[in-house]
Amino acid sequence: MSWRSILVSVVLICLLTSGPALAEDGPEVHRAVVVRVRQAQGIADLPVWAQGAGVQEVTLRFLTGPLRGQELTIRHHLSGNPAFDLQLEEGHRVLVGVERQGGEVVDVYVMDFVRDVPLFWMTGLFVLSLAAVGRLKGVRAVIVLGLTGLAIIHLLIPLVLAGRNPMAVTIGICAGVVVLSLPFIAGLSRKTLAAGVGTVSGLLTAGFLAALFGRLANLQGLGTEEAQMLHFIPNLEIDFRGLLFSGMILGALGAIMDIAMSIASAVEEVRRATEQASFRHLVQSGLNVGRDVLGTMANTLILAYAGGALPLLLLLSAHQVSTVKVLNLDIIATEIVRALSGSIGLVLCVPVTAAVAAYLNRG
Repeated sequence: MSWRSILVSVVLICLLTSGPALAEDGPEVHRAVVVRVRQAQGIADLPVWAQGAGVQEVTLRFLTGPLRGQELTIRHHLSGNPAFDLQLEEGHRVLVGVERQGGEVVDVYVMDFVRDVPLFWMTGLFVLSLAAVGRLKGVRAVIVLGLTGLAIIHLLIPLVLAGRNPMAVTIGICAGVVVLSLPFIAGLSRKTLAAGVGTVSGLLTAGFLAALFGRLANLQGLGTEEAQMLHFIPNLEIDFRGLLFSGMILGALGAIMDIAMSIASAVEEVRRATEQASFRHLVQSGLNVGRDVLGTMANTLILAYAGGALPLLLLLSAHQVSTVKVLNLDIIATEIVRALSGSIGLVLCVPVTAAVAAYLNRG
């Protein structure tokens, strides 16, 4: 990797990370470890909602913040609902909310388990495996992945929250990802150009179909609990339908880039092996590779979306909801449009990439 590439990457990362951060309101959040836990019994002053559900008397030792090193015993109420309760045990690391008034601590409570540490370890394992197998290109892929994540966090999210058109912002971010990542990973070459053209064609198709059939199906973009919560935030103007279609485009980007680069690389390798390969032979080679990859790649998109909706599908099946009603649910129709628009964009990407790659590599 050249020093110029590294310098450009560092500058871009610095620009993105120095952007405006989202405002954070609420209590102080600190880390703590559970030292002791005792099931409290016979407490008379419990609130009505906690009576009969259970209470734990928990001794916490703070690991961060002004209370670092200090121990504090609090009551940890349980609601009786396993989806929301945090059953604490000794040794658990937790996030603790600390509320103050006039500098004095007025309330301390457990917010959630600390989960970021294993996530960081897993991320490190991913980076190491990618660098070990992919070597130089793997390292470049890690840098591009980091820049993509930063662009979403520091550009896409703030711009959408500021009321900008979600589709326009997403298309701009996707275009930047394509322009940055493909040349950075594979270099400036005919292969990169062909993959870029194929990726853009697939994304435009996926975005057009998502918007068209999403409107025909009367999808409003409010089918999820998170979108509904956003809808009720005061003074926040968001085009939820556009946000829905933007998510569909963003979700299809990786798979489309993947298959486009695979086809462009295959066509270039065929041309190197057969210097006098005709345009038709190169196109056919690209199509053959595309057909082999297409089935598994389309399955990847559809199964990923189906996996996310699996609890809902099980719930509907357990209550024996009719197929007609299931297909007409907003959240199910949304996932179907999402999966099929991305898959069709993936399919169209194959002939476009094969034709462009063959043209650029013709003998």
